Amino acid sequence: MLRPLSAALAFAFLIGCDVVYQSPSVNPLNDDDTKVRVVEMTPETVISANRSSFKPKQLPGVFFAAAGAGANPRGVGALPRPIGDPGQASGFLETRIPPQISDRPYQIGVGDVLLLATPQTGNTVEQLTGLLAASNARQGYTVQDDGAIAIPNVGRVQVRGMTIDQAEAELFQRLVENQIDPTFSLEIAEFNSQKVSIGGAVSQPTVTSIGLTPLYLDEALAAAGGVNASDLDYASVRIYRDGTLYQIPLSELYSNRGLQRTRLQQGDSVFVDTQVQLDQAQAYFEQEIRTAQFRQSARVNALNELQAEVNIRRNAMQDTRQNYLTRLELDSVERDYVYLTGEVSEQSRYPLPFGKTASLADALYSNGGIPTETGNVREIYVLRGSEDAREFGAVTAWQLDGRNAANFMLATRFELRPNDVIFVSEQPVTRWGRVIRQITPSLITTTVAAAAN
Repeated sequence: MLRPLSAALAFAFLIGCDVVYQSPSVNPLNDDDTKVRVVEMTPETVISANRSSFKPKQLPGVFFAAAGAGANPRGVGALPRPIGDPGQASGFLETRIPPQISDRPYQIGVGDVLLLATPQTGNTVEQLTGLLAASNARQGYTVQDDGAIAIPNVGRVQVRGMTIDQAEAELFQRLVENQIDPTFSLEIAEFNSQKVSIGGAVSQPTVTSIGLTPLYLDEALAAAGGVNASDLDYASVRIYRDGTLYQIPLSELYSNRGLQRTRLQQGDSVFVDTQVQLDQAQAYFEQEIRTAQFRQSARVNALNELQAEVNIRRNAMQDTRQNYLTRLELDSVERDYVYLTGEVSEQSRYPLPFGKTASLADALYSNGGIPTETGNVREIYVLRGSEDAREFGAVTAWQLDGRNAANFMLATRFELRPNDVIFVSEQPVTRWGRVIRQITPSLITTTVAAAAN
């Protein structure tokens, strides 16, 4: 009887000395240098814990790119300038405006008639009415083909290309040279040297002269009785000047005051045209058909090239992604981990996800959760080391009391940080059960041996 009693006493001694079974626990009163601070997990402390800075690792950019991004289909390039569309006046009747003419004084030309007025000599009454006498002594001179006018007792005086002021100065000089009283006035009686012809679809084709004031396109058309065209969409005003043909669609001319004030010059020919050339219309439609065929062919080629480029890019991206996943499986990619220990379904490390944060609930229930028979839901800890190098051994233990199931909502909001350790303590009865299982074979062996003796 003494030997079973000795065995029982030895059992109690082993338990008291914690020799039979050692289980981990969170103890703020440690004998070593580790400083543990236990903080109850509440809504306020969860907010405080989540304030620590953390930037999740990101997936490589290849996981966010699309195979077609950045691919540009080949264009058809510059096309020939289209021939005018006979079905659309704005396309068919191209606007080609003649260059502007600078303002300059009228220049005398061949055919102009100059009026020379000189005073007459007479009695005092006639001299007192010199203006009337001068008006009675007017004489017209036509500029001849050699550019001169013939004046009796003076001879031929060259005036072509001169302005009125220049002609008066030249005539004054010639009168003085011939000892004739240089008292006179000079003006142009008839403007015959500068003319513009107007024809085509007008009421009265005519030739109009340019005088001291400029001649504009709308005035020239009005001088010809106006435009006589039934369909303005196909009518245009063409101006032939110095070997160049200019064109203004009639509809655009009527809607643009600036075009109406196009200044004309000597030798211009204005023609109002209302006809569509059939050969030009045929050339237009042939060009449109060929352009459509060319564009269709170019579009098909561009789509084929684009599809080929997309396939190449997709295969390259797929290879890059697969290589990265292989490296991830081989653990050659730097990751952030959280470690699970204690009474959990599987002691392991949990990789923090890319591009977002993970919660305590994510880590627990991604690995099977907490075995309710052995795990102490009252003591669920998140152990986090201090970021201050001066407190290298300091640990904060955030404790979740899961006896109230509502507290597990805090687990869904508590954000994990790299190298956090999730620890679940064991049930007290679990610890004693494990102690008994460890020492029972020894007790049985001891008892059998004592009975045998």
